[in-house]
Amino acid sequence: MYTFSNRLKIGSIILMAIGLLGIGIGFVAVPSTAAEAKAMVAAHDDGHGESHADDASHGATADHSASEGHGASHDEHLLHQLQNRPWAALYVAAFFFFMISLGVLAFYGIQRAAQAGWSPLLFRVMEGITAYLVPGGIIVFAILLLSTLHMNHLFTWMDADVVAEDELLQNKAGYLNTTFFLIRAAVFLGGWILYREISRKLSIAQDKSDDDSNFKKNFRWSVGFLVFYLVSESIMSWDWIMSVDPHWFSTLFGWYIFASMIVSGVTVIAMVTIYLKTKGYLPDVNDSHIHDLAKFMFGFSIFWTYLWFAQFMLIWYANIPEEVTYFVTRIEDYNLPFFGMVVMNFVFPLLLLMNSDYKRVNWFVIMAGIVILAGHYLDVFNMIMPATVGDQWYIGLPEIGAVLFFAGAFMFWVFRALTHAPLQPTRNPFIEESRHFHY
Repeated sequence: MYTFSNRLKIGSIILMAIGLLGIGIGFVAVPSTAAEAKAMVAAHDDGHGESHADDASHGATADHSASEGHGASHDEHLLHQLQNRPWAALYVAAFFFFMISLGVLAFYGIQRAAQAGWSPLLFRVMEGITAYLVPGGIIVFAILLLSTLHMNHLFTWMDADVVAEDELLQNKAGYLNTTFFLIRAAVFLGGWILYREISRKLSIAQDKSDDDSNFKKNFRWSVGFLVFYLVSESIMSWDWIMSVDPHWFSTLFGWYIFASMIVSGVTVIAMVTIYLKTKGYLPDVNDSHIHDLAKFMFGFSIFWTYLWFAQFMLIWYANIPEEVTYFVTRIEDYNLPFFGMVVMNFVFPLLLLMNSDYKRVNWFVIMAGIVILAGHYLDVFNMIMPATVGDQWYIGLPEIGAVLFFAGAFMFWVFRALTHAPLQPTRNPFIEESRHFHY
């Protein structure tokens, strides 16, 4: 039985405490008036900030023949961007760590439905990681709920004044309305968590059973879950991510989010497995298991790159204004994180994990995993920040604090969940095949 070490527990709590402090400072520091917002931007005296200061003061220095209302509207927009920043930083980190857990659940369901013979030794690791679905899902839902209550301006379509002046949003109101939005979120979260809890109970019950009935039930539940997941994950990506840019859409977006969450999930499975094995808790896991996990990390990174390129290049080449604006904004205002994310999510995995021998070297897999996770955090950052914060972004206390808080919470919940059952299943029909998995 795995024991949650005091060192890891204290480290997780310290991360959460430091992160909470950074988040709190971020919320306290936001301006409350348009004048404060303009002064804050003007005081941000690096090169990036000076250009913002010029933009922010445009309304005050423009020729008075221009509409004064336009200047006031610009100032109000700037205020909303700065007020959004701690909320957006919180949402990016909350969704990212929830996305990891959901990606692991999808990978776990695929292994169950495929009746894979290599992976049963890793099932308890996957079940431990998916335990974060409950607290992570509750936090994400709380942020969405607070958005519908107008505690922030993350989703512009939730603002009745904006919708009243936007014919396109009026036409989408049958789908993009707060009541239906929250109902969908609750149904999706409920379905994902329900499958996780049922599958976990059946998995543990199988170890105590004298037949394979629980294994067969788990198979049927996993098949049903995957059907539900494929539909719900796509709609979730439209609701929680794509709707922050309500004028823009991509028919590839559901697959794009799926690729990001699955590669992040498999990466965390590999990292947790390596950690537990080095501590002596997974004696039957061998280099071939790590090699296979690294192959999935490599393969899904290539899959993510294919989807990113297909979405980006087709929209860029077609050059339709309402579509290409999405990428123009990111290239102009988020040049470093936008292209840096592509390097981290494609070039690094390609170079680090292409060699078959490297996939069996633990520290190499861990190094590649850290780069992949950082890259996919930036991917979520690039999807949320431009629509909510605009060009008023930078990596500061709110962003770092949010990542530290959710990293600590994720580690605490996952490693705590791993203590609740033996780490190696004993009665899975394929457990011997998994133990003798070598190539």
